[in-house]
Amino acid sequence: MADALGAREVKLVSWNVNGLRATLRKDPDFKSIFATLDADVFAIQETKLQEGQIDLELPGYHQTWSHAERKGYSGTAVFSREKPTHVVRQIGCDVADDEGRVCALEFPGYWLVNVYTPNSKQGLARLDERLVWDSRFREFLCELDQSKPIIACGDFNVAHEEIDLKNPATNHESPGFSDQERESFGKLLGAGLTDSFRTLHPTLEGAYSWWSYRMRARERNVGWRIDYFLTSDRIAGSIVDASIHDEIIGSDHCPIELRIRI
Repeated sequence: MADALGAREVKLVSWNVNGLRATLRKDPDFKSIFATLDADVFAIQETKLQEGQIDLELPGYHQTWSHAERKGYSGTAVFSREKPTHVVRQIGCDVADDEGRVCALEFPGYWLVNVYTPNSKQGLARLDERLVWDSRFREFLCELDQSKPIIACGDFNVAHEEIDLKNPATNHESPGFSDQERESFGKLLGAGLTDSFRTLHPTLEGAYSWWSYRMRARERNVGWRIDYFLTSDRIAGSIVDASIHDEIIGSDHCPIELRIRI
């Protein structure tokens, strides 16, 4: 219900499914989890799909897809109760614009930007390309923010601070926790964006959204928080709640949630 100023509470969910077809075969399957979470906007990353490879029925939702040119790789999608007025699937970056990594939807009151940030790879082999992507993505969000406030979500492939992973001391040269990636993410926040989860839970430890499939990492909660909902600073005061659904199995990531009045 909208308030006197026209704002209404919107529930958004983001989840790296690590292969949508695989998640649809699990128990509970994607559609069951989707129904349980009952979001107004549900963004997914790493769909690993080409156009036409799946017929997904989600009554009451508009489906917006961004596919990679390479088969079985990357890809994003957004399922929204409200029909977007405009969609952008590329940000103008030669590094990864053919990998389906962005699905940006314009709604009457805000932009929703779903992203699957490139991984810098073992040995930081793709770090230089990753930083080029980060720079252009930051510019892209700033450009959108000039017209409407932004909600950016997805797998950003970086744990920002030491509190955001179980073993920071041994990971400073690991992909997703290198000094360069953390500094780059800090620049993103410094460009006018708020980390919704940390603004509500600044000192909460053990809050992770990704766990390796190895060494019983999830069972032992040896994880990383690399999935985020970021909002324009000017609407951060409208955040109602930000949470992590670590009880939901189905991927090496778990869904995260944002409730905001907008």
